Amino acid sequence: MSKLQAVPGVLQLSPYVQGQSVIEGVETPIKLSSNESSHGPSPAAIEAFQATASVLNRYPDGSQSALRQAIGETFGLDASRIICGNGSDELIQMMVRAYVNQGDQVLLSENGFVMSNIHSIAQGAALVIAPEKNYCVDVDALLDRVTEKTRFCTIANPNNPTGTYISGQEMRRLHAGLPENCLLLIDDAYAEYVEQEDYEDGSALVDEFENVVMTRTFSKIYGLPSLRIGWAYCPASVVGVVGRIRTPFNTNGPALAAAEAAVKDHHYVANIRKHNNEWLTKITSAVEEMGIAIVPSVANFYLLKFPESRGKSGSSAADYLKAQGIIPRPAGGSDQYLRITVGLDHENLAVLDALSAYMDQ
Repeated sequence: MSKLQAVPGVLQLSPYVQGQSVIEGVETPIKLSSNESSHGPSPAAIEAFQATASVLNRYPDGSQSALRQAIGETFGLDASRIICGNGSDELIQMMVRAYVNQGDQVLLSENGFVMSNIHSIAQGAALVIAPEKNYCVDVDALLDRVTEKTRFCTIANPNNPTGTYISGQEMRRLHAGLPENCLLLIDDAYAEYVEQEDYEDGSALVDEFENVVMTRTFSKIYGLPSLRIGWAYCPASVVGVVGRIRTPFNTNGPALAAAEAAVKDHHYVANIRKHNNEWLTKITSAVEEMGIAIVPSVANFYLLKFPESRGKSGSSAADYLKAQGIIPRPAGGSDQYLRITVGLDHENLAVLDALSAYMDQ
């Protein structure tokens, strides 16, 4: 019998379960379970990725300078305060490792990126979870749970699986109520989809305060999840701390090249945003006519709530959609909910046709 002892926090965890990608007997299912971009990456990103094939025998640029510069120019940020990572997931993990001690409290909203919970528990932190109101992060509920042990708070904005957001004013109110020695991490994975005027990404708060970090990803609107590449915008002091634990080559060369080209292709991103938001409007109208409730979303997915009064549920709806070759994802902590990614035109039409047939059963 092994005498190895795992870190106690790790033993509390269940492995992360990714969205389903295969339906037995269906050669090419419509996969709408992981909030991926059905459009795929920019042609410029594909070309840049392919061009790296001849230099795979060389280590990538450990300083990530070209990508950091391209991100800085695109978003008007100081490139020296950008850190790139193996997806924003790794960056969240590094922030937890650098700033959370065993026994510290980590403040989270009811919904959000589950890896924030996993990294915090593995670090030995105590999770403090605030309920949400009307499917949205509730700043008052979060502030009510702040204690002298609160050392880390992470908020996904827009949130997942709800697709809702809080305004820049509300995010500032949350920050103002946190201790100065608490790091606020704003997970803006879906920020590129948002057009609402009162929305702010986390960059302005990062510029103003020493205890705010913003994370972003190339896995969503840029269509590069397979390459695992993301970035964080941080105060200079945080860059210095995290730089001490970042591995020398944590981002690979093809990912750096593809992401650099992707972030420069503003026209491609704008077209995807336009397509996504037009379809959110169409989908909302269509499903409400069917008698299905939908949570107002600003991201590239939507959360449906099926009416118990009509004998409908998220699980039975998922089974029906999968029988039609469509893969959604159960979500929301109840059998009444189903999360579906916004896809291409024909994919969205197939979803609406299947949902209509399901509701008419």
